[in-house]
Amino acid sequence: MRIAQISPLHESVPPRRYGGTERVVHYLTEELVRRGHEVVLFASGDSTTSAELYPCVPEALRLAGYTGDPTVYEVIQLDQVVAELDRFEILHFHTGHLHFPLASRLPVPVLNTLHGPLTAPEHGDLYGRFQSVPLVSISEAQRRPVPDAHWLGTVPHGLPLDLYRFEPSPLPYLAFIGRVSPEKRLDRAIEIATAVGLPLKVAAKIDRADNAYFREVIEPMLQGNPLVEFIGEVDDAGKQELLGHALALLFPIDWPEPFGLVMIEANACGTPVVAWRNGSTPEVIKEGVNGTLVASIDEAIKAVRRIEGLDRERIRANFEVRFSAARQAEDYEHLYRHLIQARHSQVQAVVPRLHAA
Repeated sequence: MRIAQISPLHESVPPRRYGGTERVVHYLTEELVRRGHEVVLFASGDSTTSAELYPCVPEALRLAGYTGDPTVYEVIQLDQVVAELDRFEILHFHTGHLHFPLASRLPVPVLNTLHGPLTAPEHGDLYGRFQSVPLVSISEAQRRPVPDAHWLGTVPHGLPLDLYRFEPSPLPYLAFIGRVSPEKRLDRAIEIATAVGLPLKVAAKIDRADNAYFREVIEPMLQGNPLVEFIGEVDDAGKQELLGHALALLFPIDWPEPFGLVMIEANACGTPVVAWRNGSTPEVIKEGVNGTLVASIDEAIKAVRRIEGLDRERIRANFEVRFSAARQAEDYEHLYRHLIQARHSQVQAVVPRLHAA
């Protein structure tokens, strides 16, 4: 198949450090190329890919320090995609909804993976208006706020099996990876680690919007606490070191998480996850298999104290079956073929009517 992958421009593909959506786009693109498809990746010019790269901006916007209106470059990117339409059998967008008014009018079928939460009240109006636009969710939980949208399928994220190594022997510390923001609840992670007396290694980025939260809530918890080590953003090699040797990953979220890529990154190393029962976590975490689900600080403390009872080899095996990049690509191939065939059938139905007229 001839496939266009359209990525956000906020981070490179793959991201140099923090970044979920662009990381998933990278793994999917690489696997599709490996499987023999012709793929063009519309992304920032500093991206690295086995596909043909169509650079839409010279450098990813965040690390380039861009603070202007991001929709300017999103609109330019969309125009660049439209200019290349005759090259593709399917367009796969990971970029939001700017293209929705065009989607049903294009001669090429469109698929849209939604990567963020859909809890804003205006989402009901958006997806109600554009019922012809086929959508993919990354978890069943993500769909709940807009159940009547045009959902074509759910495709959980996947990772290459060789991206992270299995680590059978953990060290006595806990890990937290993510953003420093109110909904990610680093404060809970610090409280849990302090209560059980284990070091906590924190690899996290601080967005400009969350600077005040860091200063007012998190920084006071770090001062005078020798158990907490704040590392900052890490790349894949840093994640391997941090997650692979951790006793457990703490995922104490306080929001309807659409997926939570770091959970399966930890599992790829054989590391279990202690996660709040929220959003997608019950779909990713199988109780007593690859982690445990909790609903309070007390439950989390108890879970950490018994986490060594989970079999790290079984965690890795569970990851390989459920969350590989190959499985993710297979799921998308099925959806691509469905949309291409549906469009082909529509064209065949129109041609006889035109001849009859």
